Amino acid sequence: MSPTLIYILATYIVVALIIYFVQEKFIFKPEKLPQDFTYKYDLPFEELFFQVGEGISINGLHFYCQEPKGLVLYFHGNSKSIKGWAKHARDFYRYQYDVVLVDYRGFGKSTGKRSEEHLLNDMQFVYEKLTERFPQHHILVYGRSLGSGFAAKIAADNTPRYLILDAPYFSFTKVVQRFTPFLPHRWLLRYQFPTDKWIKKVNCHTYIIHGTRDWLIPIKHSEQLQAINPHKITLIRIDGGGHNNLPTFPEYHNFLRDILKY
Repeated sequence: MSPTLIYILATYIVVALIIYFVQEKFIFKPEKLPQDFTYKYDLPFEELFFQVGEGISINGLHFYCQEPKGLVLYFHGNSKSIKGWAKHARDFYRYQYDVVLVDYRGFGKSTGKRSEEHLLNDMQFVYEKLTERFPQHHILVYGRSLGSGFAAKIAADNTPRYLILDAPYFSFTKVVQRFTPFLPHRWLLRYQFPTDKWIKKVNCHTYIIHGTRDWLIPIKHSEQLQAINPHKITLIRIDGGGHNNLPTFPEYHNFLRDILKY
């Protein structure tokens, strides 16, 4: 083997090892909050703490209204915390829906070491706790970007009224492959989030909303998801929409209105 080939191989192995050990820094961009942080909003709300294990707590916010038509369980994207994501509660609250948002481990006030298994188990724990207060046909599960994987898994394992996916991925592996196609992702990625497998088990109707100019997660991901079960999956295309600006489009709010009024 020539020295050049040895150098290329060694470099490849080093890059792969770096990606394996530091991938969380690329996947998760959390905003951490002190435990005594006080949330302030102009809508009625209560702060929630889900004790999923010893020393492990998932923090959430519950925006509530009188005689709600349903409850939206909102799984946010890979950045910030529910402190900022809570502004989207108004999009559902205006139609007389309660909204619960939760932070993943290491986000906001939520604690615990992350892994795909832990994160999925946390969200299932949250869902089960909510069903103690709300019947499942009362619950709509909403997943935004990274959160679309959690939402799909919850809908696959339970029986909510609807599943709504906002800029979802076909599988998280497919997203990463776009940026590092030369790496063996099957062995390197500790987070797979195979939405394509989970959505096959979803029994409720699924609504997908995606921008046509989403450069991070192209709309073809949603088109491929819809193709899995076109009779039970409705895809709404937001013409010109990107990955982070869908709420700036009237079509986005019209879509939510049409879904939530039933």
